[in-house]
Amino acid sequence: MPSWRNVCERPPDRLLNALRAARKNGAYIVGLCLGVHVLAEAGLLNGRNATTHWEYASQMAANFPAINVHPDVLYVEDDGVMTSAGTAAGLDACLQIVRQRLGSARASQAARRLVIPPHRDGGQAQFIKQSLPLTAGGHRLTLLIESVRKRLHEGHDLDSLAAQARMSRRSFTRQFKALTGSTVLHWLLTERIHLAQRLLEETDQAIEGVAELAGFGSAEMLRFHFRKILRTTPAGWRRSFRGHPLSEEIKVSPDS
Repeated sequence: MPSWRNVCERPPDRLLNALRAARKNGAYIVGLCLGVHVLAEAGLLNGRNATTHWEYASQMAANFPAINVHPDVLYVEDDGVMTSAGTAAGLDACLQIVRQRLGSARASQAARRLVIPPHRDGGQAQFIKQSLPLTAGGHRLTLLIESVRKRLHEGHDLDSLAAQARMSRRSFTRQFKALTGSTVLHWLLTERIHLAQRLLEETDQAIEGVAELAGFGSAEMLRFHFRKILRTTPAGWRRSFRGHPLSEEIKVSPDS
């Protein structure tokens, strides 16, 4: 569902029944922006985690109490049902689907064609009306983030990064959340997962080497996070996505 014209208007039964039947037959269901409202009306989000545009998140939570609404993320996937926030977040969600099915290299290629980042940090908190002054501290924080991306193999934590940014722990936590929409530890884990994906797809590094270069410390820890977040193993990811040439056109079959 790419969108919906009015969240106060109930979609027609014909549409709702078609969505229910598709899900019952095993279809992967995606709701983009206000299209999430249609999935909610169809009952496909009951008992699931979901998101929608932040302006309508509280209304959805009130209208559909059986849905666990997350208003501060760009997209959420819960057991074969993907929901996204605003229009731009819909692109993020679709790139995630490409990443899951074809690998991060293919997702990066698609992002280059769309002239958008292959992965955006944080969530909707960045776009909700709030004031984030352009301070010297904010500039230091931006430089630090770019620096850490190049040093993910090092042992970073909240205290060490706050010290590098020359901020107190409390101030650093607040400004990092305002800038990225994410906590420090979640951001670090996400960056390390993405680096590990690229290394598995594009290099011959052993699993132990990938774990070290991506900052997981051990192959066991890398496997743990891959199972928890990606529902596969590092070796399984490599088997699935190794060797897709970037020069090829991205093609997804109608059944995908």
